[in-house]
Amino acid sequence: MKVAIYGAGAMGTVLGAYIAKAGREVDLINRNGSHVAALRQKGAHIVGTVEFTQKVNALLPSEMSGAYDIILLMTKQRDNAAIVTFLKDYLAEDGALCTCQNGLPEPKIAEIIGADRTLGCAIAWGATFRGEGVSELTSDPSALTFSLGAYGKGNHLYDVRALLECMGTVTVEENFIGARWSKLLINSAFSGLSTVTGSTFGEVSKLKSSRRVAQRIIKECIDVAKAADIRIEPVQGHKIDKLFDYGGWLKKQISFALIPVAMKKHGKLISSMLQDLKKGKQCEIDFINGVVCEYGKKYHVPTPFNQKTVEIVHAIEAGTYPIEFKNIDLYRDLF
Repeated sequence: MKVAIYGAGAMGTVLGAYIAKAGREVDLINRNGSHVAALRQKGAHIVGTVEFTQKVNALLPSEMSGAYDIILLMTKQRDNAAIVTFLKDYLAEDGALCTCQNGLPEPKIAEIIGADRTLGCAIAWGATFRGEGVSELTSDPSALTFSLGAYGKGNHLYDVRALLECMGTVTVEENFIGARWSKLLINSAFSGLSTVTGSTFGEVSKLKSSRRVAQRIIKECIDVAKAADIRIEPVQGHKIDKLFDYGGWLKKQISFALIPVAMKKHGKLISSMLQDLKKGKQCEIDFINGVVCEYGKKYHVPTPFNQKTVEIVHAIEAGTYPIEFKNIDLYRDLF
């Protein structure tokens, strides 16, 4: 089969290196010419919780040709309409585009390429771009998991599973929207607050002031999912909606104590949105915490902590606030 990773940046480079290391052919496609040149010349250098260098096939978008059976989409959602329209011409009639993006991108992608060619994957590990040809895997090797699902009938669903299994454990989810919501819950709390504060997931979860905010963001996500009749799927065997939901004082204290334990394997992670802000780019906060707010409005569930996160990040983009931990004080009036 002809396979590509489109948007082979931090995470795509790591995934592509693992797939190539397993002996599978895959094109790593990226618009960054220097990154592509480094991948061609030196291979993909993966550092962090693992370390290896792997020869890969790297291309610029302008160098694409033919039709791909599988395209793993790993760009930001902001440009999805233009990118998916572009990729449609390079996708086989019975091919599959698997979005590995955060949030809930599948419905709009399906409008462009059709439901049967649309797959989705929630990734439970993280990576940081460290320079041309170099990506840092920031999650523990034991936490390399994927939740995979079909939006329509699922073209090449099990072929995609086989590709992802070159790196980690893959669960094919019948309740894929529930799996998506599990990842959205985690990203809303920890990616959102990593972006607001400039901190790692571990720092956000350990420091009590930010942990209090994370707890409230998580609770809002759970409440919205309940109202929307979405059954949140377990993450790495843990029923996060049961662990972190609460009604009374005792359960609230237990959920608060469990947050740093749950984030232990991902403590070194920083949000890809934070990486974008540091490069002077706009980030995809509207597709993370913003989605929770959209669902909250639709199902009449208040989401003030998610909404505040969206507002703060947009203010950082506008230059109103610096990226600093002190921004956590901006939530104080919501308690």
